[in-house]
Amino acid sequence: MTTGTKRDYYEVLGVQRNAASDEIKKAFRRLARQYHPDVNKEPDAEARFKEINEAYEVLSDSQKRAMYDRFGHSMPGGGGTGFDPFAGGDPFSTIFDAFFGGQSGMGTGSGGRTQRGPQRGADLRYNLNISFEEAIFGCEKEIEFRRLEVCSACNGSGAEPGTDPVRCPRCGGTGEIRQRAPIFNMVTVTTCDTCGGTGQVIPIPCRVCGGEGRVRQTRKITVKVPAGVDGNSQIRITGEGEAGPRGGPHGNLYVALNVEPHPYFVRDGNDIVLELRLNVAQATLGDEIEVPTVDGKEWLKIPAGTQTGQTFRLRGKGVPYLRQHGRGDQVIVARVVVPTRLNDQQRRLFQELAKTLEGAEPGGERDEGFFGRIKDAFGM
Repeated sequence: MTTGTKRDYYEVLGVQRNAASDEIKKAFRRLARQYHPDVNKEPDAEARFKEINEAYEVLSDSQKRAMYDRFGHSMPGGGGTGFDPFAGGDPFSTIFDAFFGGQSGMGTGSGGRTQRGPQRGADLRYNLNISFEEAIFGCEKEIEFRRLEVCSACNGSGAEPGTDPVRCPRCGGTGEIRQRAPIFNMVTVTTCDTCGGTGQVIPIPCRVCGGEGRVRQTRKITVKVPAGVDGNSQIRITGEGEAGPRGGPHGNLYVALNVEPHPYFVRDGNDIVLELRLNVAQATLGDEIEVPTVDGKEWLKIPAGTQTGQTFRLRGKGVPYLRQHGRGDQVIVARVVVPTRLNDQQRRLFQELAKTLEGAEPGGERDEGFFGRIKDAFGM
């Protein structure tokens, strides 16, 4: 490469003067790979690489390109002479930096310019089904899911091993494009579309991750479900989400629990409700019955004259309090079942019994306790 007279920028990139922006970008990436100093060890590789960056910096910006097409290297701000209307040292920017310290919530680079650093990875959600008993007593579940991991080949840089990202030629490493509207004396700041706001470009992307710096992989972990959770519970596992771009930290994994219904137990807060069916004789004469609980079977004494809706409690046989000591109760709700089919002997016995009992009468005193027990038992 000869020094002294600057070569035409279109000639440097090897494109026609009417080339589209995509064509210019492709040419830049191809030449940058070819002359990157980490790859090309020829004596003039570094100079050629700088020349390619300078050409792309002008031709990738529509306004700079228009001025270059009109004035060539004599354009204002070109070749180190004249005033560059696209430089960042405008009065509006200076006032903004004076009041706000040149910060935009993304960290500051040199000269008060903003530059985006590593970003936190995305959070993930995993839906986990557990049984009624697993929700009560807790359990451990192995789950498998896919997430973005840091590429082991390039260690998250996105660049082919042995090479490094370079400063973005369009934004100069700031990650931002500043443009002034002369009529309103206003500066607009947009994210650089060449580097995506990172301030760097990757001339030679990693062959494993394609320059992303992350690859999607399957991961298995064991989730500890505490005793006493319900279907509205969500477990946060810090750092098990996706890896962040540009070496950023992992996000979190949220495990949403879905508790499967039980054939005969119903949960009411920390109590467990069980409907107990009694025949007429058991309800009238009383009985001692073996009833199921989540801990096994328990004996329950049914007093004579038990009515439908009457409740009994087995203390400490309910759901453990989440992250606390103690448990709720098991609430047993009696339901007297009237037979619908009788054999001849049963029918004769009921007919004899009916002669000794009082007949039904309309009205009468309402049993508020009965309705109250029904409401309490079923959350009405």
